[in-house]
Amino acid sequence: MSTTISFNELRSIKDSLPDGSIHKIAEELNVSVETVRNYFGGQNFEDGKCCGLHIEPGPDGGIVVLYDSAILDMAIKILQESFSDDL
Repeated sequence: MSTTISFNELRSIKDSLPDGSIHKIAEELNVSVETVRNYFGGQNFEDGKCCGLHIEPGPDGGIVVLYDSAILDMAIKILQESFSDDL
């Protein structure tokens, strides 16, 4: 099942992650760090892979359709844990 999100919202999630989160996600999902960065809008396909997303131009940076939400799900989990630690 695919997930649809605005590009700006996806970037906001990435920018909100605590330091080291990209590496943690890459390690836990057994993908390269560049693949995780590409998922969040990076474009280094020499060191990373495409990660099952489609971007349509439009308002708010456009719409992103994520065919696999595993990276997004982990990022949201990390943010939730980070938020609960701050309480």
